Formats: sequence, C-alpha cells, structure tokens
Amino acid sequence: MEDSSHSPGKGRETQTRNLPMTLKTARLAALAFATLALLGNARAAKEKPNILFIIADDQCWETIGAIGGEVITPNLDRLVEEGTRFDHAYNMGSWSGAVCVASRHMFNTGRTVWNAHRATKDSSKWRKEHKGTPNPNAIKSWSQLMGDAGYETYFAGKWHVELFKPDKVFDHVGTVRPGMPNQVPEGYNRPKDENDKEWLPWDKKWQGFWKGGTHWSEVLRDEAIGFIETAAKEPDPFFMYIAFNAPHDPRQAPKEFVDMYPLDKVKVPENFLPRYPYDEQIGCGPKLRDAKLAPFPRTEYAIKVNRQEYYALITHMDEQIGKILEALKKSGKADNTYIIYTADHGLAVGHHGLIGKQNMYEHSLCPPLIINGPGIEAGKRIKSRVYIQDIVPTTLELAGAKPDQPIDFKSLLPHTKGSPSSNRDVIYGAYTKLQRCVIQDGWKLIHYPEAEVYRLYHLDKDSDEMTDLAPNPEFAGKLAAMKKVLSEEMLRLNDPLPSKASPNPSK
Repeated sequence: MEDSSHSPGKGRETQTRNLPMTLKTARLAALAFATLALLGNARAAKEKPNILFIIADDQCWETIGAIGGEVITPNLDRLVEEGTRFDHAYNMGSWSGAVCVASRHMFNTGRTVWNAHRATKDSSKWRKEHKGTPNPNAIKSWSQLMGDAGYETYFAGKWHVELFKPDKVFDHVGTVRPGMPNQVPEGYNRPKDENDKEWLPWDKKWQGFWKGGTHWSEVLRDEAIGFIETAAKEPDPFFMYIAFNAPHDPRQAPKEFVDMYPLDKVKVPENFLPRYPYDEQIGCGPKLRDAKLAPFPRTEYAIKVNRQEYYALITHMDEQIGKILEALKKSGKADNTYIIYTADHGLAVGHHGLIGKQNMYEHSLCPPLIINGPGIEAGKRIKSRVYIQDIVPTTLELAGAKPDQPIDFKSLLPHTKGSPSSNRDVIYGAYTKLQRCVIQDGWKLIHYPEAEVYRLYHLDKDSDEMTDLAPNPEFAGKLAAMKKVLSEEMLRLNDPLPSKASPNPSK
C-alpha cells in the first residue's frame, strides 16, 4: 500500500484541505519542493554513468591485435580505436605464486600490495579469534563503495578474493569460478616434441574450461547478457564486474580458434631463452606450477605451441566480449556506459625463458588497459606509467562516490584529460621475498635479494629488456641512484623486506 505521507496524491490533498490558507499553502509548497527534490534525485540516479568492468586473467599487454599485431581481437581492437589506451599499466606484484590473488585483492580493497596483504591477514586473524563474528573495523569492498553511491552491482566469473564473499558484497551474482579450471598431469611439460599430441586444447575429456559442458567464457557471456537485459529496464545505474578465467591455463578453445594460428605463423619472442639464468633463485624454476607448463629447457617449438593455444583462447574470449558489447548496445545503455578493460597482470609465455607471471619484466607486470565511454577521447594513447588498480578510484570518481575509507591508488581521469600532475614518479613491483623492482624516468632496476643480483635496463632504448647494464661500470651512478629509489619506495609502501632487500643502497 502506498504511503500517502510521501505522496502528492489525493491522500495528501485531503489532509491539507481544512487548514488555514497560509499554512495550507506553505505545506503544499514544502511538499512540492520535496517532490521536485525526489524527482531530481531520481533523474540524477538515471544520469549517473553505468560502469562495465571486464577483467581477463593472465593477459599480456601485447596480445591485443590493435596493440601487438599478432593476435586476432576485433572487438578489443574496437575498444582501442573508440577509446583511450594506456601503454604502460602495471600490476604491483604479489605475496604469493598466485599473482592473481594479490591483484584482485588490490582491486577489491583499493589498497597497495602490502596494505592489501595486511588487510587480508587481519581479516583472517579476526575470523579465527572471533568465530565468525562480524569485524566492526572491516573495510568495504569496491562493489560496496559503488553500492553506497547508488549503483546496482553485479559480479560473475573468477573471484579468488579471500577477504570478501561475492554474495555478501554484490547485489547480483552469477556463476562464481575458482582461481583456475581443473588441471591434469597431461597438460604439463608439453609439448615434448612435434609428435606429442596427447593433450589437445579442444579435447573436452580433460574438462578444464569445458567442465559443466559449456566453455566457461561462454557461460560468463550468457550471464552477463542476461543481467544487461534486466538492468536495461531499471532506473538505477549499474556496476558490472565481469571476470574471465581466460586466457589462464589450461588454454582450451574450440579447434577453429586454434586453427586460426598456424604454427609457422606464430613468432617466438625476440628475448626468448632456453632457460632464465636465475630461475631457481627467483622462484621460477621447475618447482613452480606455471613454469612446468612447458618443458625445461624451453624449445622454440614448445613456446610456439603454448603461444598458439594462448592466442586461440584470447580470440575465443574476444568473441564473447563482442557479444556482451552488442547486448549493451541493444539495451540502449551504451551511450551512458564506461567500459574498462584490463587483466590482473601479464604473462611471459616464452619471454626470457619464463612461462608464468612471477617476474618483474614488462611482459608479466603489464596487462592491457583500455577505457571507453562518454568524454573519453577515441584513439588516444597514454604513455604515462600507471597501476591497473588506479581503475578503482577512477570508477568511484565517475560514480560521484565519496569513500569513507582510504583508497591508495589514483584516478586515471586526469590522464585522459592531459593533466601532467597525475603522472607517477616511480612504479614499484614485488614478488614474494624473492624479487623487487622500481621504474623511474624510463629506467628499471630489478633486485633478486636471495641471489644478491641487480639487473638494470633502460626501457626507453631496450623495451625487450635484453641488455642488463648493471655490470657496466659506465652506469654505476645510475645503478646506485636506482638502488636508493628502490629502498625509499619499499619503505613508503610498507614492504616487509626493506632492509633485507637493499641493506646498503650505495653498494
């Protein structure tokens, strides 16, 4: 039953009929003002932009056709052409071999890597000590902050965030996937040679992405389209968080997608190595799960097959993204929707003799980052270095949200408007206790604390990071300066290993 005390209809009119004229007029005026305010708020809610956030898993920046050239991605190419792309977008690193876990915790907390790690540990400790009692000091998730700003929130796909449960922090939840599809022994250390055909990416008997009968990327597509069709009928703006497991291994796609990449056309990376010289000391030796996907030592043939299957899964994912974008267009919501595309980090797949993402090289730190939407310049390239988690305050700013908790990252909107004040002086990276890096003014320093090794690269002149300048006396001054930057950045970001990682910046 309608509450007449909040309605300008007949019930309210009856209540004011016998009042003195002046009081009656004042009451009606106040009522009219309140009604206009409510209508204004409703219009404002409708005018707030929708946010469609799409995140892939394990996608290197170079694997979009319009950027790297080798992978067929017509729908992502269109996002590049119609939006703004960031050429140097970084994931900050990880406290575990599952780099995606740290990345997704940073997204969903808005905290830098070690602050996010601390929040996760504090939450786990609270649960153990208080037996499930809600923590009064718990931080809000990204989606909850968007909900506070008036957004209807939706999630489906890969979650992998211990700190929050999707059904507790989103209004609508589709299928929630684990960190990766199931693995089988036959999918590792392959292919051994040209005759090794036991594991094939389109063979559904291995399950993986085919578990349940329909490819996981297609399930995610269908669920996302279903929500868009429902949201099109609602007045509130939406925040959609669509998380593909693709192109994470096992890299399974229908055969027609694999056939799009004949092996004789697949290139081996310029910085290919049969084996990385410090792989054991940095945690990337044969014991690392990701590293075991291809045989040791690496062969050009094995890398070509792995890249072929990687590209095929990306192209298959691109097709599903295209259908989601088409549904958005049909919904009538596209003109008032920001589409933000990225991945949780990059991937090596043969670069430097590495396979996974557990390293400090550009191919593994950097996924693609594209923003498309109202007021975003088409075809623009931004070369400033940013963090992918800068997406979080960007969406909060677009939503007009006023978070009641700290957000460690910085909005990308000033970059899209050409503001030099938004540029970062330093980019930092970390992997467990075994690797650290900093980037400043086009120079990158990598440190391997356990191996007591520094590597120095001039990215502006050596984008493939093939020439280590650390042993060269000519660059001793730059090496010392970058060590100092690393030490300072580790302290600033609450790195748990500042003294161990750089005990004496001058040496």
